[in-house]
Amino acid sequence: MTLSRRSLLKTLGSAAAVASVTPLSSALAAGAIKPGKQSVLLVIDVQNCFLPTGTLPVKDGDQVVPVINELSKKFQNVVMTQDWHPAGHSSFASSHDGKAPFETVEMDYGTQVLWPDHCIQGTKDAELAPGLDIPHAQLIIRKGWNSAVDSYSAFREADKKTMTGLTGYLEERGISDVYVCGLATDFCVAWSAIDGTISEFNVSVIEDASRGIDLNGSVATAWADMKKAGIARIQSGDFA
Repeated sequence: MTLSRRSLLKTLGSAAAVASVTPLSSALAAGAIKPGKQSVLLVIDVQNCFLPTGTLPVKDGDQVVPVINELSKKFQNVVMTQDWHPAGHSSFASSHDGKAPFETVEMDYGTQVLWPDHCIQGTKDAELAPGLDIPHAQLIIRKGWNSAVDSYSAFREADKKTMTGLTGYLEERGISDVYVCGLATDFCVAWSAIDGTISEFNVSVIEDASRGIDLNGSVATAWADMKKAGIARIQSGDFA
């Protein structure tokens, strides 16, 4: 049987694939992961908006910055994302009469959590967090620019059909192993990680380089969903 290019990459990346089936309760031996040219660090939405002083604050969100800076030095390949909404985005509570932040509405693509106005294009709120220092990052994916559809995932929008182009980029770069971190664990990090597995990458989430919003237990739910998808729950100390 002829192996596809993706299958070949997954075979060559089998050492990293072991991490993807490690139980979430288990940590790898310290320094066991040595990212190579087939690995990418995917840094999700580390922006002013999601810091404790931002418009959609994530508790202790600022604490991921030094952890991610150190992690990035271990990777040849780094991709970052920015939440990048036009004013009046359909996911904003202010766009729906009588609705408050964190309530939900039904959209054409399913249930949508309504958010405070945040990460509006060109504003300081949408800028990358001060102190985030990854000069060798090769790509920034801006998501959520479509006013009619929210976009948590780095791979595809919330309609589950519209792709961002990240899958194709990583395939062309020969990437097989995706290590996800950033803000917030229970939304954009988890959605990106799960969509990464749908795109057939080996995916791990770096727990101490991520923080969650935690709406009604959403962090625990996100970890359960990621476990079901076969995603490894690892720590920054697991890297060489």
